[in-house]
Amino acid sequence: MMRWTHGISLCIALPAVAAWTGAQQISPLQPPPPPVAPAAPAPVFDPYHAQKDIEVGEFYMKKGRYDAAIDRFMEATRYQSNLAKPWELLGEAWEKKQVLQKAADCYKKYLGLFPDAPDAKKVKKRIASLEEQLAPPDKVKKN
Repeated sequence: MMRWTHGISLCIALPAVAAWTGAQQISPLQPPPPPVAPAAPAPVFDPYHAQKDIEVGEFYMKKGRYDAAIDRFMEATRYQSNLAKPWELLGEAWEKKQVLQKAADCYKKYLGLFPDAPDAKKVKKRIASLEEQLAPPDKVKKN
């Protein structure tokens, strides 16, 4: 007889506890709440993995696998956001894929992080060339 009374008290207490704690009850007639999109991974400072991602990305670049290289260079920027090298390599990869706006943006980020780069003049010329290609035909300078 004792077990039966504990079962009844448990059935009475659970809805009260759920209401008291603010637990959300979903009836079988209501649709479940929409799933929450996963958040972007937070930046983590890890210079070792950043360097390894750059090395693997350069390997992919040599093999012509630009999407894989872009993924690796993006990971490198996540591991060490103030590192300039992956931004330059990202610019090259996007340029190879003919995504000129992203290439120009990556080159600009590279120069922003490393303005005194030994190849700064060359990169500035690349940016100018890309922006010229991106300009509408009626806005292109005629020599």
